[in-house]
Amino acid sequence: MVHTAADVRWPDVSPRVRELFRAGAEVALDPKDAWVEELHAASLGGQRMRPVAEDPVLAAATRRVNLANLLHWAAANVQHPGRRVPPNTGPESLEAARDLVRRGLDESALDAYRAAQSVAWRRWMEICFELTSDPAELRELLDVSALSIATFIDDTVAATSERMRAERDELTRGAHAERRAAVTLLLEGAPISRARAEAQLGYGLAGPHTAVVVWSGSGTASEQLEAAAEAVVRASGAAHRLTVVASAAALWVWLPVGTAPHAGQLAGELAMHPDVRVAVGRPGRDVDGFRRSHLDAATTQRMVARLTSPQQVARYEDVQLVALLTGEPTQADEFLADTLGDLLHADADTQQAVLTYVRELGSTSRTAQRLYTHRNTVLRRLARADELLPRPLAENVVSVAAALEVLRWRGTAS
Repeated sequence: MVHTAADVRWPDVSPRVRELFRAGAEVALDPKDAWVEELHAASLGGQRMRPVAEDPVLAAATRRVNLANLLHWAAANVQHPGRRVPPNTGPESLEAARDLVRRGLDESALDAYRAAQSVAWRRWMEICFELTSDPAELRELLDVSALSIATFIDDTVAATSERMRAERDELTRGAHAERRAAVTLLLEGAPISRARAEAQLGYGLAGPHTAVVVWSGSGTASEQLEAAAEAVVRASGAAHRLTVVASAAALWVWLPVGTAPHAGQLAGELAMHPDVRVAVGRPGRDVDGFRRSHLDAATTQRMVARLTSPQQVARYEDVQLVALLTGEPTQADEFLADTLGDLLHADADTQQAVLTYVRELGSTSRTAQRLYTHRNTVLRRLARADELLPRPLAENVVSVAAALEVLRWRGTAS
């Protein structure tokens, strides 16, 4: 049930409990990292939340909202302890509402708020039990707290739902809605005619296509995403692009080119936009290629987010094996540990020497040239790697190379 101002009679809070409330809220304003991560894990868990959890942009937006809700409630109770907290309608909440609607999701995605609420309540109780041992004070504090947290979440969910309804109405009108609807039908393989789709998109579907996802997990401004999309166009040599606004922090782009832009050149073009990430699909042709290239780019985007990869540019053709190997994070960690042993924690120079040596088909001379180092240095690093590996490199070349390739794409937080 959603509470409104008319149906909730707010209790009078004693001066002593107001003091306790303020003290606890000050603690909550500086939450421990473990608490925040528990909030995120709960809000993104469960089968109903899979569409959100598997979308890097939506998952990042949910994390921002979790933290914003926590800090909003705590700050309100520092200023006015024990009073009803107004709903959080800040930019994080509104952007998340727009993103959910643009992905075609409904209000069931707001389950994240409820799941986070249960974690917040447990952590708040821990704080309360540290504030007082007086049974009467504790009872009053917990009673008011339970009402405060539940009402705040109800009010925030109601405000967010209203924003989603307004956004949904807006998306049903205008050229953007037509373009997004046509792309959705094409990606789903629905029976829309090519002529109709081309008219709605303003983009030809015959010939080559290379799909790109441009996004940011940090809420980068839309003009930065647009600038990055233009950088992709320059690097690809395309004359124009089709762009669909997937969310406040993501663009879906199609380029009428049959060759994916070079990763190094594209990274150079994006140097001025360090918070933006780009995933590039394999080139394809006609409607099937239009669809498949985007699905490749989306798979690449999920891999980059899953591994918290430091790489700014990822092309599906470069990461297809890594994406396959890291689909299940726990199994991927086991594969790395079993395959690399102590090499998993070795210095980057030793790891890079092994990976380059394999890429150069076992030639130490070419490896030395590629790494701009002396051949004897390469030999020493390879010998060191054999000491660290569970099995000699010569007996397990393919698996070791695959594991090192995963390691190259994986971020330190993975």
